Amino acid sequence: MRLPPLFRPWLAAAALIAAVSIGRAEPAAETPPPPPDVAAKAWYLADFRTGTVLAQSGADAPLPPASLTKLMTAYIVFDAIAAGRLSLDERVRVSRKAWRMRGSRMFIEVDTEVAVGDLLRGLIIQSGNDAAVALAEHLAGSEDAFVESMNERAAALGMTGTTFRNTTGLPARGHVSTARDLARLASAIIAEHPQFHSLYAEREFTYNNIRQYNRNRLLWRDAAVDGMKTGYTKSAGYCLVGTALRGDMRLIAVVLGADTPGARTRGSKALLDYGFEHYETHRLYAKGQPLTVARVWKGAPAAAPLGLAADLYVTIPRGGYESLTAVMDLERRLFAPLEAELEVGDVSVAFRGEKLSAAPLVVLKSVSPGGLWTRLKHELLLWWEQP
Repeated sequence: MRLPPLFRPWLAAAALIAAVSIGRAEPAAETPPPPPDVAAKAWYLADFRTGTVLAQSGADAPLPPASLTKLMTAYIVFDAIAAGRLSLDERVRVSRKAWRMRGSRMFIEVDTEVAVGDLLRGLIIQSGNDAAVALAEHLAGSEDAFVESMNERAAALGMTGTTFRNTTGLPARGHVSTARDLARLASAIIAEHPQFHSLYAEREFTYNNIRQYNRNRLLWRDAAVDGMKTGYTKSAGYCLVGTALRGDMRLIAVVLGADTPGARTRGSKALLDYGFEHYETHRLYAKGQPLTVARVWKGAPAAAPLGLAADLYVTIPRGGYESLTAVMDLERRLFAPLEAELEVGDVSVAFRGEKLSAAPLVVLKSVSPGGLWTRLKHELLLWWEQP
């Protein structure tokens, strides 16, 4: 969708640059109805690009995450592959500890060697506890050492309600997470490791002549769903992190502590349907798109294009596009030399008069100092403009 840029050339002082409506003349959107009531201990629904929370209940309650733990296990492995410390065809020797893991397994054999790529599928599709321990031991030397990395990464992501005690999600004292934290982790996987996201949409995997099916039944119920992970223990109940993409809008839903596998699937589907039906996400301005041209004193050229260092998205009630307004502020006069990406102000977006989002306004192209005559002329102009 093409939007009119905020534009006011030759700005010379710290001031409000522009305030414009960026919508069309359409009937005003109605306030969305209340979100569905999900039969679970906690749930959470957010937009992937903006982080806007569309529904939540008990989102920060510390609860056992069961096999949703393996989202972090996989995330650490993805990081290692991206850093070149691990490869998909690298062989991993299976320890006796990994082989003897209880619960869900991919059925690897002790003292055999298994490719990292197969272990990842066993971890993600089959929810293999044996795969989780084998990968952890291969990367960190022991499961305990790997768990330290998991907690460090959780802290770096801002998962303040999460503590991991193992790589699998099997019951352990103090092993907890929250619906909000797990949505944050899912978002990080999608954003940072998109090349591995498709693994979460695979419906089955066969290893050692044993075929197992992905436990995420949303993959069969909604073509827009492309991940991510289920979990179950007696103490955790039935859990699910689900994500779906419809058009350009991606949502992430988390359900924790449902009583049955059907309840977690129905709850997740209801949340996703609610979000897509009643909200929409727009990219208002693109990274590097010139939004205005500002005067640069003592520079050559005497103007600089200003824009954003990253795409600016907003999530709003469906049909509410006409209620968006954007305001751009330049914090100060600009003097050469100017480096590209220097922050010089901000762009704020409001919905129905309330601030919705903001992003730094940056210089898009460097400006060098002008010649002697330009600098002298601008000195005189600045002196003349003084009150």
